[in-house]
Amino acid sequence: MDSTEQTYQPRPFSIKLWPPSQSTRLMLVERMTKNLTTPSIFSRKYGLLSREEAEEDAKKIEETVFTTANQHFEKESDGDGSSAVQIYAKESSKLMLEVLKRGPRVKEDGESIDEKVSVTAETVFDISGGRRAFINGEEAAELLKPLGEPNSYTKICFSNRSFGLDAARVAEPILSSIKRQLKEVDLSDFIAGRPEAEALEVMTIFSSVLEGCVLKSLNLSNNAMGEKGVRAFGSLLSSQINLEELYLVNDGISEEAAKAVSELIPSTEKLRVLHFHNNMTGDAGAIAIADILKHSPAMENFRCSSTRVGSDGGVALAEALGTCTHLKKLDLRDNMFGVEAGVALSKVIPAFADLTEIYLSYLNLEDEGAEAIAIALKESAPSLEVLEISGNDISAKGAASLAACIASKQFLTNLNLSENELKDEGAILISKALEEGHGQLNEVDLSTNGIRRSGARLLAQAVVQKPGFKLLNINGNYISDEGIDELKNIFKNGPHMLGPLDENDPEGEDNDIGDEAEEEDVDHDELESKLKGLNIKQDS
Repeated sequence: MDSTEQTYQPRPFSIKLWPPSQSTRLMLVERMTKNLTTPSIFSRKYGLLSREEAEEDAKKIEETVFTTANQHFEKESDGDGSSAVQIYAKESSKLMLEVLKRGPRVKEDGESIDEKVSVTAETVFDISGGRRAFINGEEAAELLKPLGEPNSYTKICFSNRSFGLDAARVAEPILSSIKRQLKEVDLSDFIAGRPEAEALEVMTIFSSVLEGCVLKSLNLSNNAMGEKGVRAFGSLLSSQINLEELYLVNDGISEEAAKAVSELIPSTEKLRVLHFHNNMTGDAGAIAIADILKHSPAMENFRCSSTRVGSDGGVALAEALGTCTHLKKLDLRDNMFGVEAGVALSKVIPAFADLTEIYLSYLNLEDEGAEAIAIALKESAPSLEVLEISGNDISAKGAASLAACIASKQFLTNLNLSENELKDEGAILISKALEEGHGQLNEVDLSTNGIRRSGARLLAQAVVQKPGFKLLNINGNYISDEGIDELKNIFKNGPHMLGPLDENDPEGEDNDIGDEAEEEDVDHDELESKLKGLNIKQDS
């Protein structure tokens, strides 16, 4: 079944914190080994582990938490990996504490203690590693052999392996034997390259055998299902009343498919994560998704990006999101919302007190929609960390409200306003908003905004001294050669913080009108005087 390709790509120059290097992983193992062999209140009560045993446990813990964190990162592949790092650290500490409380597995006389008490027993069964490949019945039997033996697996990941009918039939009795213990199922990209009829039958087999599983997480992404595929999974979907996470990314979710999803899932009361990225949902499909949102009061992470949603669908989604008062992450990028949907979204934003990330790029918001959203955000979402609103035709007029919002967001780590029309006037407003505070700021992107020397200089001066700052991207602008030299001097102690300038055009646009050099060298005080009536300070 062919997947529908769309054009949205993650923004360039993002700083990735995941995956950790091999040396970092080894360092964690060594640190845990040291902690496990150091006398403590636990060792006095439960016994002290030998170096050999502690190192073995540390390696198992690291492998387990790396797999868990990596799978989380793959679901959030557009992020910087910070949440995966947090899981990696948190789960390592948790499992290490459990090992300390367990004590040594071997008594002094050499008699083994029951291995069932080991907290490092594997809970994730994952065959997704390596190259993408078709598997036949014989290969499936070998790959899935551990599932047929006594095990503690609560999550299975069959992604990146294409199951044909023979492989699905081998998997059927094996899955039936463990279905009651499963909490997470990842069947993303597991029928790639199969003829439609075979793919639908394979999906039906997996759906039937897994029906009745009490799942927290279900990932059916990258299967180009369409309505037929969604209904092939009908038995599984209709049996889920406790689902917390549902991923339907790049699945050909049309209007009819979205309606089928809404129809089949019996309850979304506990649903916290819903991802519909890169589909062909359209307005009517968005209205069906909105119906799901209306019945998802626990929703924390909603993604409906690159789904061909226009104004009517955008308004429906915005209004439905008003129910989701626990929302932390909202991603609506690369749709055709327009001003009306932007204004509708601004009306529900005050409900999002816990919002930390919002992605609103390429939504045709223009100044009116962007201003409405900025004004609403300024008065809500006090812990906002990521604001992305690029590619929305925002001019210096809209930048005034954006700057006031930004000034109020002292926990901001990433700001992306690229591919707008801010020019120097807008850039100065944004730089003023960033001057004070913002100690956690990592990355600012104002590339492709018609910015010249004065605006670029003030932006650089506003961020260069931030303690954890990593990258200023102002590529694709109209900065003179002298201005570039000035930027390099500002970042002389941290040249890595200034992004590439290979797409900068020092000649600028409209170079046939007036004296370009004179325009380029306009003193920023003159520009500021033009903007002195625009207030960007947070209201007291």
